[in-house]
Amino acid sequence: MEALISIDYTNDFVADDGALTAGKPAQALHDDILQITKDATEKGDFVVYAIDRHDPTDQYHPENKLFPPHNVAGTDGRTLYGDLQAYYDATADLSNVYYIDKRHYSAFAGTDLDLWLRERRITKLTLIGVVTDICVLHTAVDAYNLGYEIVIPTAGVASFDQAGHEWALRHFANTLGAQVI
Repeated sequence: MEALISIDYTNDFVADDGALTAGKPAQALHDDILQITKDATEKGDFVVYAIDRHDPTDQYHPENKLFPPHNVAGTDGRTLYGDLQAYYDATADLSNVYYIDKRHYSAFAGTDLDLWLRERRITKLTLIGVVTDICVLHTAVDAYNLGYEIVIPTAGVASFDQAGHEWALRHFANTLGAQVI
């Protein structure tokens, strides 16, 4: 069984006025991310939207010291970017679609994602979204450590740091054994 993990493809990470935007590289992914998501959903794969949810007043959360407030609960910044939000809204009630709030970079850290995947006997994960060298990377490392097979479509990931993006793609393939396509 397979799953698609869509990571942080939200207004704050993608839109021009996003609080922590990857900008044009992330915007250029829109059609591919939407198509990859549609294909996985229609094929019956387990589709997970793993989305940052932050409270800027949380003095204990380390990201509040590292980055400007982003993906703040209750704001438009957490809305899925472009047509992905409407697609999610239209498919949210399907049994193979799951939305999780995440507090840390990895979609696995502090969530029940691994449990959901194992209950469905999923062994292969395709990771898409932003930011390649932060949240996608940390999710991939955790997936590797948990024994999942990993696929990273290059047309489905972007960063605000091109050097970091390129390094992460090499790391996925050379260190995590991921299939980078």
